[in-house]
Amino acid sequence: MRATGAAGADLSERAAPSPMLQRLAAERATGALMRDRGTLYLADGQVVHAESPATPGIDVLLTTGGALRSEGWWDAVAQAGAGQRVGRYLVDSGRVPGGALELCHLGALYDAAFFALAPTNTPARFRYGVSHWIGPVRPVPVHAVQRETLRRRELLDRIWPDALTDSAPLVPTARPVDAPVPPRQRRVLALVDGERTATDIATELGRSAFHILVDLRRLAAAGLVEAVRPATAGSVSEPGRIPLPEVTNDPDVALLRRLRDALEAL
Repeated sequence: MRATGAAGADLSERAAPSPMLQRLAAERATGALMRDRGTLYLADGQVVHAESPATPGIDVLLTTGGALRSEGWWDAVAQAGAGQRVGRYLVDSGRVPGGALELCHLGALYDAAFFALAPTNTPARFRYGVSHWIGPVRPVPVHAVQRETLRRRELLDRIWPDALTDSAPLVPTARPVDAPVPPRQRRVLALVDGERTATDIATELGRSAFHILVDLRRLAAAGLVEAVRPATAGSVSEPGRIPLPEVTNDPDVALLRRLRDALEAL
């Protein structure tokens, strides 16, 4: 009880990702909280599932990771989806061990919640009584979801402050690799081609999108990748005008790059 209270107090000292979610937890609501970048499913005020188009779902994590064959997943959906007990069916049929399902489900839940709780100017909507077809696996308290979301945001900002890396297509830079790149980051770097986004890379590798964001921000901080910035109105060449190189609009990123270049020169 004391730990829960401390967690709630710690969260209240910072801006909660979703005050509406806190109110729904207080009233022990059941339903679906729909936001710009994803949906959180609640049962008795706890988060039981989350989905976001920005991250691979639990089906991709299970099948790509080798815990479950693709046909086994679709069989479970066909047999137990209408009864909203897909998770229970996977375990009871012996296709996935209970512990493996819980770990994978928690990973998918926290991953999707991170994107679903991203700042937005669009009002959220809540549909009472709605439940997800995955069924009960392991509910998570709202304060734990919000605390983890804040922790992840702070971690990304510490690594590299340019959030455009998370959503824009990424391109490798011409900077030579002057330090060993860990194997996991090398696999991510190999898929950076000027067209793929972090979500595309996560889906292709079957990994948590947040973990891909961490790798990409570390690669950006090392000067190995950068976001493709949207063209501005003045970026198109006009007759008689000399095109100038694009300068980032983010003074923090520009400052970091100047500092990095100065340190390398020293």
